[in-house]
Amino acid sequence: MTPARQDNLVASEHHIDVWLAYYHDIADPRLHQEYRALLTEEERGKEFRFYFPDDQRRYLVTRALVRTVLSRYLRVPPMAWQFSNNHYGRPEIANFGRDECGLCFNISHTRGLIALGVTQRRELGVDVENLRTREVSLEIADRFFAKAEVDELATVPKERQQDRFFEYWTFKESYIKARGMGLSIPLGQFSFHYPHERAVNLAVDPQLGDDANRWSFWQYRPTDEYLMAVCAERRTERTPSLTLRKVVPLVSDEIVAPQVLKTSEPAAT
Repeated sequence: MTPARQDNLVASEHHIDVWLAYYHDIADPRLHQEYRALLTEEERGKEFRFYFPDDQRRYLVTRALVRTVLSRYLRVPPMAWQFSNNHYGRPEIANFGRDECGLCFNISHTRGLIALGVTQRRELGVDVENLRTREVSLEIADRFFAKAEVDELATVPKERQQDRFFEYWTFKESYIKARGMGLSIPLGQFSFHYPHERAVNLAVDPQLGDDANRWSFWQYRPTDEYLMAVCAERRTERTPSLTLRKVVPLVSDEIVAPQVLKTSEPAAT
């Protein structure tokens, strides 16, 4: 299989790209072999440690997606990327010092979909959830969410509570991933509020040592099945633009434009 020509892109401090790979649709064994050729020996060994074929494919496509997409922004061959994890397990580029290349990325995956956010010199967090295959007990909110969120969730009609739970959950996950600290940040020490159905505000407990105004948020439904939140650090007064791209690594990509469901940015509400 001959890879399709894919144009290079310029990463910008004023822009965020979110790449969406629906890995159930990426089934060609020949393409999978091309993906494996891009991976390190250690990565290839990890693929088949997963018991279920779905997890194996998700892992393979994720690794190929990260390598091929990053190479769209910097002239590094896909197989040459090196990665390390920070103290909380977040993957980061190890080829260069962070200040040297400035490229920032974040990955999220759920059943059927992988999301990869890319930007320049801006902390970034992405979370995506499959609403059809995940159903949670609302006791999770009672145990871990901020009281204001628990109280608001209790006022939502029962048939909407699962969706509302995941609205909170994806925003919370995107924030802790952008902070680079994962679940070491207690979920009850920050909260999200909805002034109206298309707006979201963050409130942060002083114990976290953060400023809520430091962060921008967006929430999308890429398809009816999925909910995704993006959290990005505010570096300038200018709100960054976002582009969502549906991608098959090495084959094709296209810009998609789902409606923004909620955002913290007044100009977009």
